[in-house]
Amino acid sequence: MSANLNILKSFANEYKEQNSIKEIVYEDGLVGDIKKTIDKLLDEKFHPSIQLQSVLNKQLRRARYPMEVAITGQFSAGKSTFLNALLSRNILPTGITPVTSKVNFINYGEDFKLKITYYSGAQEFAPIESIADFTDQRQDDMKNIKYLTLYAPLPILKEISFVDTPGLNSQSQSDTDVTRRVLKDVGGIIWLTLIDNAGKLSEAQVLEEYMQHFKNKSLCVLNQKDKLTPEQVITTTNYVKEKFSKYFAKVVPISAIKALEGRAKEKDILIEDENINLLTQLKKELLTKDIEDSADIEKLLTEHKNKIKSIRLSDTSSNIKLLEDSNIQEVLDFIETTIRPQASEAKEFAIKKDLRSFCDILIKEYETIIKVYDALVEVLESCEKKVEEAFENIHKKYSKELFNIYNSLETVMEKIASETFKNIKRKKSVRFEESKSLFGEKIEKFEYETFWIDSDAVYKALFYDDQTVDKMFKRSIKLLKNIELDTDEAFRDVYRLIKSDVVKWQEPYELIRKQREIASDIEFSNTRHFAAKVYENVLKAFHKAILENISALRKKFAYFNGALSYSYIQTTQATIAHFEQQIIESEELYKKEPSRFSISHPREDEIVAKLKANFGFEKIEDFLTSKRNYLFKIIKYSKEQYLDINKDRIEFIKNKKEQYLQKIKDLEKIKEEI
Repeated sequence: MSANLNILKSFANEYKEQNSIKEIVYEDGLVGDIKKTIDKLLDEKFHPSIQLQSVLNKQLRRARYPMEVAITGQFSAGKSTFLNALLSRNILPTGITPVTSKVNFINYGEDFKLKITYYSGAQEFAPIESIADFTDQRQDDMKNIKYLTLYAPLPILKEISFVDTPGLNSQSQSDTDVTRRVLKDVGGIIWLTLIDNAGKLSEAQVLEEYMQHFKNKSLCVLNQKDKLTPEQVITTTNYVKEKFSKYFAKVVPISAIKALEGRAKEKDILIEDENINLLTQLKKELLTKDIEDSADIEKLLTEHKNKIKSIRLSDTSSNIKLLEDSNIQEVLDFIETTIRPQASEAKEFAIKKDLRSFCDILIKEYETIIKVYDALVEVLESCEKKVEEAFENIHKKYSKELFNIYNSLETVMEKIASETFKNIKRKKSVRFEESKSLFGEKIEKFEYETFWIDSDAVYKALFYDDQTVDKMFKRSIKLLKNIELDTDEAFRDVYRLIKSDVVKWQEPYELIRKQREIASDIEFSNTRHFAAKVYENVLKAFHKAILENISALRKKFAYFNGALSYSYIQTTQATIAHFEQQIIESEELYKKEPSRFSISHPREDEIVAKLKANFGFEKIEDFLTSKRNYLFKIIKYSKEQYLDINKDRIEFIKNKKEQYLQKIKDLEKIKEEI
């Protein structure tokens, strides 16, 4: 028993663990904030597009990406040498001729390699040693290259990504335009100029055109200070500070050559180089030789250990002096204390601004979808008055025509009654009555005048010699059928009235597409589908109701058509027979008690009344002439039914719209929380 209980407890705990909603814990900082926002924007309820996922992932990569520092200036200022000094390695090509004609992104990578990105979108990789082949603007085929990315396993690149730009006085306007865009986007700018050329008018003009908006994140570096005396360096530096104060936060004189020489021989840098060399050799050994043969590997490790030991024991005093003379530390300090905080703040501001703009785009796209539903609601609401008027017009028009049929039928009744009345003829008859006298009982004979209906004459006059009555009946039946067909079509026209406006609404929205790439494909597909299926979603209910009302009206017309088609000759015969019987019965009573009874002589109005009764004229009259006749009732019911359906469909559409309004509220909340 206890074993079974333990199994049940285990099952319950496992089920609870699997089905419990675990709270996601996000890391502190910008990356965590972005992840949280991304998860909200990629919620399934928004049916996110692949494009949205892509741009959001780019923002995440952007947050993780090191801050970017651009190295720019005029050509031949020693940018490549300066960058090599910052990297502590002689990686970028240098020379007297202005060779850097493309933007070079210098990023962290596990291995040294070069990626070439072309304007066509194609990419290729090359050894880092061949970088000069792709940066020399003197080569004709360089125009197809968009930019270069240099990857190196250097620790500094985990924190900073450098951007080596073409000079702002490049011979190529496109290169200058690229540099301008880079300066706008990077976290910091280092303007490199030769100390003996600094402050010239030509440079001032370039700075005025390109650098006037970047002071807070810009450093002016005066290269080749080793060419001047210390006094000249101080004088020139102060002059540049004063002249270019509106472009730079700081001006620093350096010697890039000394900086490169000193940094390249720093113990940490030399150890890094040895570690990189070791990893390269190990990879080579593992790929080309049997792993079990470890002698070469052990030899490599031993040599590496000895080299590291030698580096750590080496004298670095000369390197320290070179670094002090180069003044490169001031550049590094500016990057760390000025550029980094601003870049971090600017990046956070820019990313969050972009995330909010994504929310705005999605909201606007949802508003576009909402307008689709609003437009349909407007169509259905605007139809109400037209549809009600159309129903009223059906009643007004065909009520008059039904009344005309009634008058025609009543004329027929009156004609039959008149002809019947005319053929009520008198005849002599006798009765016998017993009487008492002195001589005893005797039977006396009395003559009296009675009536009889010459039915043959009536039938002959109405139906045989003259076919007027037959024609009048057939004409009434035909008119009734025409009214039936016309009202049928009039009811269909009411539906067509609704359908026409809805189809006009449908046409543009069957093809609606998102305006912005990041918007949801599924949401717009659903909207197109809704528009394409507007008959099933909206019109079908109206159509079904109209057809049901037409069917009900047809049944009523069929009933009255049958009533009118019923043998009017037989109805006349039944009416005449009724009055003949009435005369006979009254005559019998008269013969028995002449003082109390009289012989019936049917009046014309009585004949009309009996004809109508035999013909079921009361129902016909109610159908044809009553203010609340059957047509009125059908129209009244149809209007009420239409209004109910319209209200229901409008509510249905508004519920669809409400889903998107809720999504907009959710997006606005996400935007507020960014």
